[in-house]
Amino acid sequence: MKFIINTDGGSRGNPGNAAIGVVVDGREYGEYIGKTTNNVAEYKAVIFALKKAKALLGSKKAAETEVEIRADSELLVKQMNGEYKIKNEELQPLFFEIWNSKQDFKSVAFKHVPREENKDADRLVNRALDTLL
Repeated sequence: MKFIINTDGGSRGNPGNAAIGVVVDGREYGEYIGKTTNNVAEYKAVIFALKKAKALLGSKKAAETEVEIRADSELLVKQMNGEYKIKNEELQPLFFEIWNSKQDFKSVAFKHVPREENKDADRLVNRALDTLL
């Protein structure tokens, strides 16, 4: 079994009001996460997505499932794939939280996609931020 997950995080102002958008196997989630940076929001979107995928699947099925995380954040994808070091101290604990959550699945792969291929997750971020107005 394979789950495709699209994630996005965004901040209006950097730092500023931030939200996440996640599409897990066709199910859409978007929520405001407070004031933070774009990069933190991107990481928090992945954390939310992995937790939601595990909740939807259950522990046993999750352990048998391959997950592909698609994100338009090149920084996030390259850091999660070990191509870039994580120098920002605020991102380091979030990286470890993702790393630990990955253990719940058969495999988790990170793929960079152009913004045009991540429109649904982006729309969910903007919808959550627009509700603050």
